[in-house]
Amino acid sequence: MIRVFDNPGITWTLTVVLLLSGSYHFLQATRSHQLTDRINKSLHALMNVLMAAMVWNLAPSTLLAQIAVLAGATLWFVIQAVARPEFKRLCAGNQSRLKCVYHSLTMAGAALMLVMMGQMATAGQEIVPAGGMSMAHAHHTMAAADQVTAAATFDRLPGLAILLTVLFGAAAAIFMILLLRSRATQTTLGGAAAPRLSVRAEHGLEAVGAAAMAVMFATMS
Repeated sequence: MIRVFDNPGITWTLTVVLLLSGSYHFLQATRSHQLTDRINKSLHALMNVLMAAMVWNLAPSTLLAQIAVLAGATLWFVIQAVARPEFKRLCAGNQSRLKCVYHSLTMAGAALMLVMMGQMATAGQEIVPAGGMSMAHAHHTMAAADQVTAAATFDRLPGLAILLTVLFGAAAAIFMILLLRSRATQTTLGGAAAPRLSVRAEHGLEAVGAAAMAVMFATMS
């Protein structure tokens, strides 16, 4: 088992946060009465578990499968976001559509994080040519070309990581503002029109999840 991040404090904090968030989403999925909600919550739980495994570089042999699952989840939320209004069990209304758009971005961000980690691992590996002695020069040439390509791709990763850090950092700030506003509304109105606990918990989870993604991308910049 290999830690992706050098700082053990960051590693364990992210692991605990992601696993707790995933457990909450899984619990909500089991309590949901609608199939769409169960699928959405289950996908969020799975994403958190995969990100926790990502922190420790677990199951690297299943990297492509993990990316495929997260890409499928991204497509699922995009479909909900653009669904016709009569499909009320999907994302109906502007607020729900915005949520589905954001959730598609989080799934895509998690998939992209896996891709970036794979590219970083590839760029950091020494490429050893294989084959017979008669083909040695050709293999060395191909290995050198692959290494240059990997290095060029690796050079672009810090800029992309910074952009995604800013994006998810801003998302975390927005969800924190929504959470604080909901608490202020409850206090001002004396609980008469207080938002439901699940809504506040959702804002809190979204803020924590976005912050975790921002931290993970920041370590790649």
